Amino acid sequence: MSDKDKVDIVSQSRRRVVVGAGVVAAASVALPLLSFTDAASAATPEKPAHPSASGRQEGNKIVTKDGVEIFYKDWGKGQPIVFSHGWPLSADDWDAQMLFFVEHGFRVIAHDRRGHGRSTQTADGNDMVHYAADLAALTEALELRDAIHIGHSTGGGEVAAYVARHGMQRTAKIVLVGAVPPVMVKSASNPGGTPIEVFDGFRKQLAANRAQFFLDVPSGPFYGFNRPGAKVSEGIIRNWWRQGMMGGIKAHYDCIKAFSETDFTEDLKKITQPALVLHGDDDQVVPYKDAGVLSAKLLKNAKLKIYPGYPHGMLTTNADVLNADILAFIKG
Repeated sequence: MSDKDKVDIVSQSRRRVVVGAGVVAAASVALPLLSFTDAASAATPEKPAHPSASGRQEGNKIVTKDGVEIFYKDWGKGQPIVFSHGWPLSADDWDAQMLFFVEHGFRVIAHDRRGHGRSTQTADGNDMVHYAADLAALTEALELRDAIHIGHSTGGGEVAAYVARHGMQRTAKIVLVGAVPPVMVKSASNPGGTPIEVFDGFRKQLAANRAQFFLDVPSGPFYGFNRPGAKVSEGIIRNWWRQGMMGGIKAHYDCIKAFSETDFTEDLKKITQPALVLHGDDDQVVPYKDAGVLSAKLLKNAKLKIYPGYPHGMLTTNADVLNADILAFIKG
């Protein structure tokens, strides 16, 4: 399949938002206070040894081998769809998708990543190696087979790492939505990436006043509410804040490094299952040209859809469009 064939530009007649001069530049303007003091962390972090993926089930939680409780929701029957959420949210961010797909005859499962939501607020293990192993432990505990894995933002990295390292035999298809792979941070090998100063700005603001930072992000770039003419939803902003404040600040702080500096290139190359890569071209958080476009090229069997004017949080703001497109892919 040629690169041209992979790209399906969604009709301009769908929701349009005024696009700024540049996605990366827009993100820098929308989220100030961006400075990085530790130059050493600009390098790709060392990967710890793979922890055991096995765990035990206790009610609506599983307990991993290292004693971390992972909360999950599990509704319905049928082919399982497993959802991996973005930073710093929880399984609740998938409400629009969980309700839609359970009503279409699927079994839907969403978990809170370690340190997030209702899972254990861990002081360590907040990295993609452990996130992937936790997801493997969940799929094994629930005995999931022929699963569709859908990941948004950081969750897209979690899905790529899980499938490539643990879940090739259990996975039928994957969907990456506004996802962080192949790698976000700018470097000599990734010149189109986001400058490391942006991510240190996240850390600085998180440490200084997490409650305010978790209002600023959804009020601005996450949902495109900072764009002229955008229809701002106070309920969406408050729900984002609610989910973020449920988690642990240490896990949220560490996760910034995990989602921005982990290189998923080799993971993507290993995945052979059919993949759907969805991205908005007004994504101010994960710029689409260095993420969705490159991921679709690295995956062996991928289709890419770019949504004109859609923001990073398009699964919420444009759930009707995204849900229908994902359903068509699953049934195709």
